[in-house]
Amino acid sequence: MSRFTDKVVIVTGGGSGIGAATAQRFAAEGAHVVITGRRRANLEAVAAAAAAAALAGSITVEVADSSDFDQLQGVVARTVGTHGHLDVLVNNAGIVSRGTIADLDVDDWSEVIDVDLSGTFYGMKAALPHLIASGGSIVNVTSVSGVRGDWSMAGYNAAKGGATNLTLAAAMDHAKDGVRVNAVAPSFTLTEMTDDIKDDEETLAAMANRIPLGRGAQPEEIAAAIAFLASDDASFITGAVLPVDGGVTASNGQPNPA
Repeated sequence: MSRFTDKVVIVTGGGSGIGAATAQRFAAEGAHVVITGRRRANLEAVAAAAAAAALAGSITVEVADSSDFDQLQGVVARTVGTHGHLDVLVNNAGIVSRGTIADLDVDDWSEVIDVDLSGTFYGMKAALPHLIASGGSIVNVTSVSGVRGDWSMAGYNAAKGGATNLTLAAAMDHAKDGVRVNAVAPSFTLTEMTDDIKDDEETLAAMANRIPLGRGAQPEEIAAAIAFLASDDASFITGAVLPVDGGVTASNGQPNPA
């Protein structure tokens, strides 16, 4: 497919996992993609892989911290200065904090809110004037943890829940401007963020038992949903939070008697 030929896309957190797969998907469909993140080496590896694959589009690198509005605003300004316009923003940068309210460190709380929630707001605020000009779209990567609770994940649940509802508010406010705003809500996905349990057979089995499709997602599966929501194929979709979760949120939470 070539739904994004000559479109300009920014993907935050593009150095690994879902962000890297998303950048590659857009570039494969002809987009000029700018990926951001805090680790230059990771970003450059993604760009080099795209160049080696001779994709229809391109991937370029901008080192930036999504919890810093000035840095994201600079990325957007340079992207528009280079390409003349901006068509899609994918807010993907995210971190995880673990702990209950009682034991979660205040600094850890602040960091996950700054990256996962404030970073989503900063990206949208910086990009919106240009997306209004182009009639573009935004896709936020939230989580099933933004629509349901987890054990010992108070900070992450709060941040992703906020990003989910921010998506809905932005969709309502900016539909009149011609900008669509949607989100994908992945469940357990096999990325760098979940490396700590990839080799834990007991935990993986418990995860698989909760996922009707019986496995974790591949990053490319999340990227395909993001590309759909950003494309003209979804031209009458805004304010959607699309579960890409193998059926997790279809469950009422009761154990599987099988």
